[in-house]
Amino acid sequence: MFTGIVEEVGTVVAVERAGEDARLRLRGPLVTEGTQVGHSIAVDGVCLTVTDVADQTFAVDVMPESLRRSTLGALVAGSPVNLERAVPAGGRLDGHIVQGHVDGVGRIAARRPGPRWDEVEVELPGPLARYVAEKGSIAVSGVSLTVTHVGDASFGIALIPTTLEVTTLGRLGVGDDVNLEVDVIAKYVERLLSGGPRTEGTA
Repeated sequence: MFTGIVEEVGTVVAVERAGEDARLRLRGPLVTEGTQVGHSIAVDGVCLTVTDVADQTFAVDVMPESLRRSTLGALVAGSPVNLERAVPAGGRLDGHIVQGHVDGVGRIAARRPGPRWDEVEVELPGPLARYVAEKGSIAVSGVSLTVTHVGDASFGIALIPTTLEVTTLGRLGVGDDVNLEVDVIAKYVERLLSGGPRTEGTA
């Protein structure tokens, strides 16, 4: 589990394609501290398993499903990415519950600079719109953010100076794609209210 509080902006060192999947090597001096093979790191909001750690870099394998459902398939050497290690048991939940399971790709539709912050409008795939609520939480490329308003096919977010400075969101412009993970609680509530299969013995 993650919190959506980015620890550092890392850099893609190499991309190796192998059929429908890929292997990435990324540089992250902070997130590699104490990291071992088998640990999880969120890369632009996608939970990936570390397969190798060496010289402040780490490698991960990206399966076809992750490449299809996220922006990772477009990464090249030199691409900046948001990095976050999994939250330890008993750690502080400063953002919200983020699984690292990207639901789809959104696109920045508008960006309005403010005195100290930016207001951003993000288009999202139609099926995801029902899970987004005003003042609710959403992860955008791994960053935990509060939704400022909701439209038919888009939502708004406000990026404070810290977010602009320490994540990749400060570098993105209109037309750029972002990974979206909606609040998992909303999906569970929908599943329960839909009258899906119940576990035997439950009330």
